[in-house]
Amino acid sequence: MDGDTLYSIGDLARRTGLTVKTIRFYSDRGIVPPADRSPAGYRLYGIDAVARLDLVRTLRDLGLDLPTIRKVVDREVPLAEVAAAHAEALAVQIRTLRLRRAVLTAVARRGSTPEEMDLMHKLAKLSEDERRRLVDDFLDTAFGGLDPGFEGVRRSMTPELPDNPEAEQVEAWVELAELSQDPGFRAGMRRMAEHHAADRAQAELHAADRARTELHAAGRAQDVVTGPRRDAAAMVREQVGPALAAGIDPVSAEADPVVAAVTGRYAQSLGLPDDVDLRRRLLARLEGANDPRRETYLRLLAVINGWPAPESLAPALDWSIQALRARTPG
Repeated sequence: MDGDTLYSIGDLARRTGLTVKTIRFYSDRGIVPPADRSPAGYRLYGIDAVARLDLVRTLRDLGLDLPTIRKVVDREVPLAEVAAAHAEALAVQIRTLRLRRAVLTAVARRGSTPEEMDLMHKLAKLSEDERRRLVDDFLDTAFGGLDPGFEGVRRSMTPELPDNPEAEQVEAWVELAELSQDPGFRAGMRRMAEHHAADRAQAELHAADRARTELHAAGRAQDVVTGPRRDAAAMVREQVGPALAAGIDPVSAEADPVVAAVTGRYAQSLGLPDDVDLRRRLLARLEGANDPRRETYLRLLAVINGWPAPESLAPALDWSIQALRARTPG
């Protein structure tokens, strides 16, 4: 068959696999106009109608509306321009669907109330600027007005949801945003930051006093070395790791040298005596750090930012807290 051959709707249906009804529908809307009519008045189509119908079917499968399809097949607008606009629209829809899926998944998993579901939905729909303000408010509550050295900690606790997040990242963001609004968690994070700031100040005071003593003894100038910047929880994890691995009971006599090493290192870093007051101070720090909501925040943060899952401090903190309580008067 050559280019002058005309086809009936039935012929087109057989060649394209579309139904006669569908082809007539497209023809009525001017997307695939007939080239001529038979003596009996039936529509006849040229060979180009086959190519147009194949293109129309592809564009419909991709979700384009009929007015746009007509402009494409009539070359009123470039296909590349339409494809780019449609791809962006689909990206928006995908983000919206991911948000909805995350909210519904969280609701189903947690057995949320309608009020909680409404809050989660609102958190999921926040813009990038709104998300930033919400996080900044939480971090200001935890670290605002303290040592400038907390800026690094603050940055490390900032979630950065990608432009095209995976469903689990969206779900983690919703849960983290909700957690950051928990008054009890906010207050606990503030206390922990204040404890750490107090320990750093004490350690730096001790280091400065020691440096002044050395300056006086040596009669020469040297830099003042500040105290350790690691918090008590991180220090304890290093000290009690072997005891945990060995299965030592924290209240047993076998744990005595481990506890002595922990409190001795803490006392040395602060320049304070290793006495009951120091052990109470350390116990308060560890109890504050052992809030399970803190670990939940860090776990969610890792999911959102695409980081490796953080190592849990809970086993080391639980062991140390039990050990200190057993050896510290109330």
